[in-house]
Amino acid sequence: MSASRTIILSVWTYLLIFGLGGLAFCLQCVLVPLTWPFDHGRRVTGRLFRLAAIGVTKFNPLWDFRVLRPLPPYRPRRTVVVSNHCSQTDPFLISHLPWEMKWLGKASLFKVPILGWAMFLAGDIPVVRGDRGSAKGAMARCRRYLMRDTPVMIFPEGTRALGDEMGPFKDGAFHLAIETGADILPVAVAGTAAALRKHDWRFGQARAFVAVGTPISTRGLTLDDLQALKEQVRAEIVALRHQITPLTGT
Repeated sequence: MSASRTIILSVWTYLLIFGLGGLAFCLQCVLVPLTWPFDHGRRVTGRLFRLAAIGVTKFNPLWDFRVLRPLPPYRPRRTVVVSNHCSQTDPFLISHLPWEMKWLGKASLFKVPILGWAMFLAGDIPVVRGDRGSAKGAMARCRRYLMRDTPVMIFPEGTRALGDEMGPFKDGAFHLAIETGADILPVAVAGTAAALRKHDWRFGQARAFVAVGTPISTRGLTLDDLQALKEQVRAEIVALRHQITPLTGT
């Protein structure tokens, strides 16, 4: 693809992101007073934001984002969903999964005009990296969602991987699952790294897939089992990635 075409389609993608994100935000503002008094899981305003993300992929000629089917016969409720993290475009892909969940994300993202405001109204959870107080508060919000049977979505690497190999998993998601008795649902993404390279503003052409594994129960586990649980989930995500990576053509 020529450099000029890449720039034109990148600008189009940004227009889609902020245009559909802005539309979602306006609709969220209307729906907040109508739904929040009884929708404590923020499912309505949250799902609206995910649909905007899906819309970006549908109108974007650069991206072919798909869910590997069939999905497991499992509807997440008190569930910590964990995924590898390849790109800032991962949320656009994972939003295709047919259920609402609350995302743990960098606090700086919530300051982005329109999109950050929409994330707040979606009920997503900001956290400041390296700030123990912020992390403690974010985990408390995650616990409240889980106790209301609303799934939460966490990237256990904490940041995007620089290469093909996954980075080390942090303990937070697994500590949270054991503490609340939540299931862990492994999810894998592949192909999104080409959609937006790290440290590059231009979007690229990409065929990407998201795959969902088998839920893993934490019933009866204690914090002594955390490392074994983390290794089990990581192995499941690695296996899922091996399954979908050939489908991306990379």
